[in-house]
Amino acid sequence: MPKNSAPAIDCSGKRFVIITSRFYPQIAEWLEAGARRGLQACNVRQEDIRAYSVPGCFELPPAASRVISEGKVDAIVALGAVVRGETAHFDYVAGETAHGIMDVQLATGVPIGFGVLTTDTLEQAEFRADPKRGDKGYHAALAAATLLRIPADTRVPAR
Repeated sequence: MPKNSAPAIDCSGKRFVIITSRFYPQIAEWLEAGARRGLQACNVRQEDIRAYSVPGCFELPPAASRVISEGKVDAIVALGAVVRGETAHFDYVAGETAHGIMDVQLATGVPIGFGVLTTDTLEQAEFRADPKRGDKGYHAALAAATLLRIPADTRVPAR
């Protein structure tokens, strides 16, 4: 288990979807591998995990919404990286991605583990995604699994 990690939750029989932004391919691979290890640690069978890719983080909320509308999912792990550049683009993409993911969760009650890295540099994102260092994909999977332990009727109502 990665350091600074909560113990895995038993999610036997639960169905998960991993949605990964592929804008930074190496980071995407590390995050998804970490999420898969996290779900495996939670006793989620490989056949109970579906994975989808989207071009960038901005596409994560609508992809999550579409997956949820199909049914057959207990929780989602949303993964990607937004790296600050020289324009305000970072602020819009990072902020709207976070708001969009939260809005989907609150509207549907389906937990979404937030594995979107928002960093100043590519090196910081690599550090946080790398399974030997930050392993944030693993942590995002555990966050989604942990939320499944909270009864649906105690979740915060949509705004």
